[in-house]
Amino acid sequence: MKLWTVADVMTTNVATVSEETPYREIVDILNTRQISAVPVIDGFDRVLGVVSEADLLHKIETEGHPETRRVFEGRRRRTRRTKATAVTAGELMTVPAVTTMPHTLIPAAARLMDAEHVKRLPVTDDLGRLVGIVTRSDLLKVHLRPDADIRRDVVEGVLHRVLAIRDGIVRVKVHDGVVTLIGELDRHSAVITASRLAQSVAGVVAVEDRLTFLYDDAAVPIVGVS
Repeated sequence: MKLWTVADVMTTNVATVSEETPYREIVDILNTRQISAVPVIDGFDRVLGVVSEADLLHKIETEGHPETRRVFEGRRRRTRRTKATAVTAGELMTVPAVTTMPHTLIPAAARLMDAEHVKRLPVTDDLGRLVGIVTRSDLLKVHLRPDADIRRDVVEGVLHRVLAIRDGIVRVKVHDGVVTLIGELDRHSAVITASRLAQSVAGVVAVEDRLTFLYDDAAVPIVGVS
């Protein structure tokens, strides 16, 4: 059973800038490429940070109303004030960049985005060099897989290869990514495992478990307890 990774959905033709790239050129790149952020890299393609639309908008937010420096100011206000006067990517970028690697599983990448409150992740190799970028919409591509491909992974990857269940024992139906398992297995634990593994197949939206079992090995009594 193939587990989808960031490498399966990431974009490899990545628009980038250097620390010296000027503000207006960054705006032009985002507008031309129709993207919302761009990685900042050094001469070795290592990711230094990311400049997003949010970073650029600080200049517009304070236009005509420049923020004065206060004796005591929070980190967010200080960052906003600094970026409002920035003119290069090096001054604008958010650091450190939250990155991931090509072999990262898609669920793990989604959890990282959620935890770090970011909409995209530069993808780097072992040396920190940029090899791609993955966005929220890229991660959702896994749910565009055809039902036939999902069914094949459930049957061949889960039932045959992992659980060694012969053909005809379990019927598998897939509609709009929802997998339905119908049949009877020997053990309750096998039913639980089949349902759990089917849910982990790339593109599965939900699993409807209609499996029954002959022996409830999940409720084995504890020896010595009266």
